[in-house]
Amino acid sequence: MTEPSRPQRGENLDITHKRGKPTLRTIATIAGLAVTTVSRALSDAPQISLETRQRVHRIAREIGYLPDRAAQRLKTGRTNVIAILLDSHEEVVGFSTSIMYGIAKALKETSYHLVVAPNFLSTTDIEAAEYIIRNHLADGLIFTRTEPLDARVRLLLETGFPFICHGRTEYSTPHPYVDYDNFTFAYEATRRLITKGRKKVAVILPPKRLTFCQHILHGFMTAVREAGIAYEIPEAVDLDTPAGVLRDFISSRADAPDAPDAPDAPDGFICPGEVSALAVISGMSDAGRILAADYDIVAKETSRLLSQLQPKVDTIHEDLTAAGEDLGRMLLQRINNPDAQDLQLLLPPQINFPIG
Repeated sequence: MTEPSRPQRGENLDITHKRGKPTLRTIATIAGLAVTTVSRALSDAPQISLETRQRVHRIAREIGYLPDRAAQRLKTGRTNVIAILLDSHEEVVGFSTSIMYGIAKALKETSYHLVVAPNFLSTTDIEAAEYIIRNHLADGLIFTRTEPLDARVRLLLETGFPFICHGRTEYSTPHPYVDYDNFTFAYEATRRLITKGRKKVAVILPPKRLTFCQHILHGFMTAVREAGIAYEIPEAVDLDTPAGVLRDFISSRADAPDAPDAPDAPDGFICPGEVSALAVISGMSDAGRILAADYDIVAKETSRLLSQLQPKVDTIHEDLTAAGEDLGRMLLQRINNPDAQDLQLLLPPQINFPIG
């Protein structure tokens, strides 16, 4: 366990009790530095040594120093705010918490703060982005669930506003992103079901408007065509379908009459989320089917919840906290250097299927 930080020689953290609200001069007095040095350190100026910057940030945290944002904005033109647009959806367990925790980790030793701007405050996603840009509410923007020709990406590229998205697009102009390799997830998940002897596999796809729907579909279809196995892609439900509706659909599909011309029900499922996996399990149970005997599931897991509740489900992990940390780190690079390169990252699935 890391020991709590202690004041260095010359640091008297009790000084704040006598002087009210901490200021730059308070930090300077504690650290034995000039006010200008403290100001530059808090702004992460590269000419100030990393050790000094970390020390000044630590003192600022410990005495509860908060910068005067209005004064900062007048002086630098920056808000020291990163905004994240969140699209509320129930499928990914802990999505918002995990990804924001990662972003906060990336911002921890900087002067930036994270502000959440839920998309439902605006009529459309593009209006939410326009509102932030028009009113200069942030220095950079993060958003999720991208579309192939995402209007937010086009707007931000045209205006030159710093951004990074969780997910890719099909624009020819390069732009910053962090994404998960959903092709490999779907391919390996399908191969796992085939290896376990399943004869007909089905995949619960994301909504067709989202880019990662095509990535999952491509991985799934590549695997089933290589193996020549039967497959099914439900059209009536998708990853955003409420869990109860998905459960009833799966139950009804499993209970389909065994008529000569009726297609066989799937005995293997790929679920790109924990909620959809639990809904499939519930629906198959309602139809009298037993997990790991009558059917199998491979699911994408982001919270480790599914492994605890249903250990017979094979899972492939997506680390959303790591993705959030990468999003925050790369956006800061983009803000500080508009010409920064290599701001595109594809994170691999974490596959650890049990042997046997």
